[in-house]
Amino acid sequence: MTFSRSIKIAPSILSADFADFGREIEAIEDQGCDWVHVDVMDGHFVPNLTFGPPLCKAIRPHITTVMDVHLMIAPVDPYIDAFAEAGADIITAHLEAGPHPHRTLQAIRATGKKAGLALNPGTPVEAVIPLLDLTDLICVMTVNPGFGGQSFIAGQLVQIRRLKALIGDRPIHIEVDGGVDPATAPLVAEAGADVLVAGSAVFRGGSVEAPEKYGANIRAIRESANAALHLAA
Repeated sequence: MTFSRSIKIAPSILSADFADFGREIEAIEDQGCDWVHVDVMDGHFVPNLTFGPPLCKAIRPHITTVMDVHLMIAPVDPYIDAFAEAGADIITAHLEAGPHPHRTLQAIRATGKKAGLALNPGTPVEAVIPLLDLTDLICVMTVNPGFGGQSFIAGQLVQIRRLKALIGDRPIHIEVDGGVDPATAPLVAEAGADVLVAGSAVFRGGSVEAPEKYGANIRAIRESANAALHLAA
């Protein structure tokens, strides 16, 4: 993975057809997505239950871009090796998931994978300062984690701007997850995000039989984000 601050669209397969993940992933990649985002939830850290390492291993052969695995689980450390072995390129854990995030990031890096750190809306971004040099990605949640289709929390734009200032010139991606669509994409891009996770906004209206709608949705999000960056420049 070559680092770039260009806008990247990472569809969340939480909004895909669960019975047809392989073809869904192939469809969104064919239609221009940059990463594939996998939301792992445990029914404990967040109020929903989704995927585990076997699912990640099963879909890995269908992913030719980047497998971006977001662990909304606690404890997280005992499962890092399993998700690494399942083929994740990036493993993101929540700062709030355990008492030793420094150790968690070290454990992710020890597998040879990129290490991400996610922050709930109630967590100030300043909490990442001691951890910046161990992170490749910081995910700012713009909804409360646990469910797809929630409304964007506009107050998180301040957090994204603060995070961008804290990162400075470090090669750390700023990812935004929650409520991203063509209306909110320019807001988060202008604030400093370069990886935009979108679920329903990508998959709405399309299918593996009609994937062109996925492409139109991806282009709409990307174009609105890039237009904001152009105006800011």
